[in-house]
Amino acid sequence: MKVAVLGAGVTGLATAWFLLKEGHDVAIIDRRLGVALETSFANGGQLSYSYVAPLASAGVLPKIPPWILRRDSPLRFRPKFDPDQWRWCIEFILACNERQAELTTRRLLALSLYSRSVMHQLVAEEGIEFHYARSGKLILHSSARSFERAKALLDYQMRLGCEQEALDADGCVNLEPALAHVRSRLFGGIYTASEDTGDCYLFCKALEARMLADASRVRLHLGCEAKRLIGRGRRIVGIKTNQGVIEADCYVLALGSGAPPLVRSIGIRLPIYPLKGYSLTLPVVDPDRAPRISVTDYERKVVYARLGGDLRVAGMVDLGDREPSVDKARIATLLEQATDTFPGGCDTSRPSPWCGMRPATPKGTPVLGSTPYENLLLNTGHGALGFTLAAGCARVISDLLAGRQPAVPLEGMNLASVQ
Repeated sequence: MKVAVLGAGVTGLATAWFLLKEGHDVAIIDRRLGVALETSFANGGQLSYSYVAPLASAGVLPKIPPWILRRDSPLRFRPKFDPDQWRWCIEFILACNERQAELTTRRLLALSLYSRSVMHQLVAEEGIEFHYARSGKLILHSSARSFERAKALLDYQMRLGCEQEALDADGCVNLEPALAHVRSRLFGGIYTASEDTGDCYLFCKALEARMLADASRVRLHLGCEAKRLIGRGRRIVGIKTNQGVIEADCYVLALGSGAPPLVRSIGIRLPIYPLKGYSLTLPVVDPDRAPRISVTDYERKVVYARLGGDLRVAGMVDLGDREPSVDKARIATLLEQATDTFPGGCDTSRPSPWCGMRPATPKGTPVLGSTPYENLLLNTGHGALGFTLAAGCARVISDLLAGRQPAVPLEGMNLASVQ
């Protein structure tokens, strides 16, 4: 069977990889001139399988007003005369309750832990090089209240399959000596040994190279922008692009934030809105002062991941800013926070700034599986968890296409659940 995969980010490439392994011929379509040049290019670098709680939670609403007033706020809201933005915001607010957040967390944990097993198998079998490390993850708490809340969740997380431990401030520094400079302001941390890190862009390039080695079964259409899906009855019969019409037997939509406008014309509404996030990459100059494990600053909502000889620093959410340009003030804040937390660890005179659009749903779950069109499947809306969920979601799509029952339930993540 010939399958057209729309999107050459980590989600689309992982999907194409598993479809190729199933014996299908694959056409990969992307508007950029290279793979992984948008949201997958310089993300946070954390494969965070145990930390998938949605942004929409009961505790986030009281934080939004003070966040909006702060220059270094982890969340910034820019209201627009955009019905899609306001509809997304209303659905987000409705999802900010304890019951929905717990349900979403359970569903995402099942999917992410499955994705971890699929990723581990892929890495073991293929030997892909992408600065991959099973380094573990430490979430730092500089507030006694937030630390106590985190400790209260340990038993709950354990029942769902996550092995974690609470550390006091000294325990955090013993685990990660580069934190010695901030020891005085730490109340503690939650450590998960099973978390991984990796360079998403290098992972994508490695998949691309391996797939193109089988050139007879893979076609990569770059600089190819999908304009319209051509429907006939209950089937998609082609994709109209700037390079002509591309036809296939089956189509998988993995476009991220570009998915909603493409499917709107065929009667499908996707509640996906782009949340702009930022990162900077810093060369490590003193390995003893830069973290060797993955670190998250809970209060500042900033993540740190060691990727080879670099430190990736990422965070922040801008809601309502669709501009692809980097906001210098946001990058300056990230740089200031990185310098404050790990002084002397990196060359801060040579930062590589970046921003990307996370394709998020209000509840925080991806949109996976079938559509009213019998040969169109969805694999989109992963938010900040695209890298984490990529392998598992790709396997789910390959199972569905083969007529197999996926290893994880799709309840709450299928199209009917989000429309």
